[in-house]
Amino acid sequence: MLLVTTLLLASMLGTTIYKHRWPKGDQGREERKQYHWEHYPRLRGFFNGVRTLVPFSDYVPEQTFAKSAETGGPEDWMKQKYPAIGKENKDPPMDPIPFNPYPDFTTQEYLKKYEKVETCYLDEDETVELPDIYAYPGIPQNQTAPFFGSLEELGMNDKVCFERFGRFGPYGYSYPREEGGLGMSGKSESAGSEKIWSWEKKIDYREVDWSSAQKRCYEKNKVRFAKNETVAKTADGEEAKLVKKKLPRHAYILRTWTGYKYSDYQILTIRAMINELSLKSGGEYDVHFLLHVKDDSIPIWSSEEIYRKTIEDNLPKEFWGMATLWSEQQMRMYYPEPFPNNVYNHAKAPIHSVYRSAHFALQWFSQVHPEYDFYWNWEMDLRFSGHYYEFNNRIGEWAKKQPRKGLWERSSRYYIPELHGSWHNFTEMVEEELYTSDEKPVWGPPKFENTGMLPPLDETTPPTTYLDDRYQWGVGEEADLLTFNPIFDPAKTNWVFRDDVTGYDLELPEPPRRCAIITVSRLSKRLLDIMHRETYLMKHHMFPEMWPPTVAFHHGLKAVYVPHAVYFDHNWPLEIIDGTFNRPPKPTDSVFGWGEHNQLGNSFYYNAGFSSEWWRRWLGSRENDQGGPEEEEAGTGRLCIRSTLFHPVKFEKGSE
Repeated sequence: MLLVTTLLLASMLGTTIYKHRWPKGDQGREERKQYHWEHYPRLRGFFNGVRTLVPFSDYVPEQTFAKSAETGGPEDWMKQKYPAIGKENKDPPMDPIPFNPYPDFTTQEYLKKYEKVETCYLDEDETVELPDIYAYPGIPQNQTAPFFGSLEELGMNDKVCFERFGRFGPYGYSYPREEGGLGMSGKSESAGSEKIWSWEKKIDYREVDWSSAQKRCYEKNKVRFAKNETVAKTADGEEAKLVKKKLPRHAYILRTWTGYKYSDYQILTIRAMINELSLKSGGEYDVHFLLHVKDDSIPIWSSEEIYRKTIEDNLPKEFWGMATLWSEQQMRMYYPEPFPNNVYNHAKAPIHSVYRSAHFALQWFSQVHPEYDFYWNWEMDLRFSGHYYEFNNRIGEWAKKQPRKGLWERSSRYYIPELHGSWHNFTEMVEEELYTSDEKPVWGPPKFENTGMLPPLDETTPPTTYLDDRYQWGVGEEADLLTFNPIFDPAKTNWVFRDDVTGYDLELPEPPRRCAIITVSRLSKRLLDIMHRETYLMKHHMFPEMWPPTVAFHHGLKAVYVPHAVYFDHNWPLEIIDGTFNRPPKPTDSVFGWGEHNQLGNSFYYNAGFSSEWWRRWLGSRENDQGGPEEEEAGTGRLCIRSTLFHPVKFEKGSE
């Protein structure tokens, strides 16, 4: 009886506590303790619509406007300079224009350097021309500015913005399925959106075969991707051989899996990738699906029919010819056990599991498809508001210009233009910090104790000492690795997977390592070849986000963090955000570890919470009881934002 009474009392007490803390399920749950950054003012300029558009020369970022209002700054800063929103005419104050980031392929200057670009089409009869996308030549007044990165520094157009009709309308967003579109804009605020059809023709996408279109485009233009000699006449009338420049080719790889569901929004995004990267560039890119077959019992390698059916069951029809299948069982055969001497397997997963070895399939793909110079490792929950070719091309060109001196150190930090000033100032600041610290600069392959390493490449040996170099080594050299978060030293953090290191001598200290969170990256064929050899020959292995940067580090390759625009939903003081992200006082404070809660309110990280909210608001959906068709209609209209990379976006919805 005593035992039963005790249990009853304990049960009643527990129930009372539960009801007291969460009387209505999650709705009544006690407020958690807020993070320090949540006490900063919320920024709302992200959601200013197309009716507030102003020329870039009149644009004042929200942070500047807020600061001037607090401090009594110049009157012209404080005024919201955009036309009054009328009740009758709710059209944007300017018209959209075609957005074309490609070089003029027809100029004499271009044709002196490169082979002629043959125009590509969507159909075999070459009657369906490739669509353009449209941007507004302005910015919504007081739209929030990014804290990290700079479009201007990367050579991208920061004076225009994209809204959903101009960005996705030409890919079928805004016209009905009976006309070959997707009919997704029924309830959307759309004032002025019809103007794009004065230039653009609606395309019937029901019969488009993107794989065939890509292959035809490459065949027409393949002379551009090999060294070709053309004959010209010299001043004396004699024939002279002119060698035109070879353009690199890119494999743009979408990492997907069986069972993945493709929404109409995702289909729009993929159509944009193929059109903008591959077809309109004259075949510089090929878009691929690297499709993970999660069920090892499916005999995809034994039957062409099963291989084809697996693709057809797991991809929309218009993309069927673009898929390559792989499985974990295949990787176990390709990179067989054993992989000895693991330091610590925090994931408690087999080494061939995709969670620990996502790079295995990418390495294998690069061996099966050696025809490419670069391989883009792209995740399915990435989204981009701007033009793909502008982004991919400009960041590659920018990285090519970067000198190697101080490069690893610059790439370990976030660039904050408003605080750091120009990129030149940032470069000098990082150099000064390095000079006054105890750190040795990275200069060529690092030397460390080991009992088995592949020899470094001759071409990665520095031509001079670090001090003698005048920021010349590496200029004009293509980057072997591009990342979209800083490349940091995990040993200086408490990042959870920092010790998932395999195949090195456990009697010696762990090898020096580098890491970039999120596996999204561009990798050179040279880097992937070395990763492949390190895996099958040396049995070396690390967690996927650590492996490519570490191999590049060990072998003296050129690795670059791209300072793309990253936004925050709270108005951080600049010194605080710099101290938090670039100078954490101790390892446990690192934003790549226990301090990663600092990333929740931004537009790009593996667990960023703000990214999906902002993206879906841009698509017209109502989020957290704000936005949506009625609010856009009654207010400043649909969102228009500059070129921004979003991650993660786990699901999408629009104005429905």
